[in-house]
Amino acid sequence: MNNEVNEIDKFVVKYNEFKNEIAKIIVGQDAVIQQVLISIFCNGHCLLVGVPGLAKTLLVQTISDSLGLNFNRIQFTPDLMPSDIVGAEILDENRNFKFVKGPLFANIILADEINRTPPKTQSALLEAMQERSVTNSGNKYELDKPFFVLATQNPIEQEGTYPLPEAQLDRFMFNVILDYPSFEEELQIVKQTTVKNNVHLNTIMTANEILECQEVITKLPVTNNVLEYSVNLVAKTRPKSEKAAELVKQYIEWGAGPRASQFMLMAAKCHAAINGKYAPDIEDVKAVAKPILRHRIVMNYKAEAEGMSVDKIIESIL
Repeated sequence: MNNEVNEIDKFVVKYNEFKNEIAKIIVGQDAVIQQVLISIFCNGHCLLVGVPGLAKTLLVQTISDSLGLNFNRIQFTPDLMPSDIVGAEILDENRNFKFVKGPLFANIILADEINRTPPKTQSALLEAMQERSVTNSGNKYELDKPFFVLATQNPIEQEGTYPLPEAQLDRFMFNVILDYPSFEEELQIVKQTTVKNNVHLNTIMTANEILECQEVITKLPVTNNVLEYSVNLVAKTRPKSEKAAELVKQYIEWGAGPRASQFMLMAAKCHAAINGKYAPDIEDVKAVAKPILRHRIVMNYKAEAEGMSVDKIIESIL
C-alpha cells in the first residue's frame, strides 16, 4: 500500500509540473487540458469539438512536446484514402515489396476534422484506435506505445461531412467541448502571440513514464458504492431500463453502453489521482460524467424540437 501511496504522490507532482509547462503556451482552457490529460493517463482517446481558432492543434502539439512523444497531424479531407494514413507497400530497388509506414505510426495523432473524410478512412483510423495495430496486405503492424488519438470536429459547418456513426464515437473516451476564451484570456492570448516569443518547453515525462503512470492508475482500488454508482449512472441513460429517469424516457432514443461504465471508472480513478486521493469517490465520478456520456446518448426528435441539450439531461441524471 505504501508503495502505491508514494506512486500517487509522485504522479501528482509530475502532473502539476506538466500543467505548468502547458500553461507557458496555452492560456486558460483548464478543464479541457485536464480532460485531455486524463484520457492520456487512462490510455483512451479524445474527441475535441470546437469552432476554428481555439488552439486545438496548438494544445496537442504542446502536450506532445512536453511529453517527449512523436506527434503527427493528419488533415482529414474527402479524398483521403486508408493507405494515406496507414501506409502502403511499394516495390524497392530489388523488386521486393516493402511496407512504408504512414503518419499513423506516432505516439500522438491529431486527426483534424475527422468528419470530413469518408467512412472507409475513418474506419482505418478507428481500427488502429481499438486494436493499437494496423493491417496491410494481411500483415499486422503494432503501433508505438503509448498511442493516443485526439480527433477534432467543427460543430458549425456540416456540409460535405461524414458524421461519425455511434459505434465509432463510442471508441472515444471523452467528448470535450471547447468554448471561446474569456475577455481577459483573449487579451493575454493576443498579447502573447503578436510579439516574438521564444518559449522553450521542457520534457516532463518520457513514453515509459507515461506507461508506468497508466499502470499506477489501473491499480487504484475502488469501493463497491463508487462502482455501483458509476454503473447505475450509465444505466439511467437507457430509456428502456427500469432505472431510467423521466426526462430520459421522454427525450432519449438510445442510452450509453457498458464501455461508458468502464471509461467512467477509469477516468474517476485518474481524476482522484491528480487530486492526490488514493481511491476515487462519487465526486470524482460526477466530475468526469459529462464528457464521457455526452457522445453516447442519442436524443429523439422531441428533444431537438424542444431545444433540450444532452448536457441538461446528464445534469438532471446527476
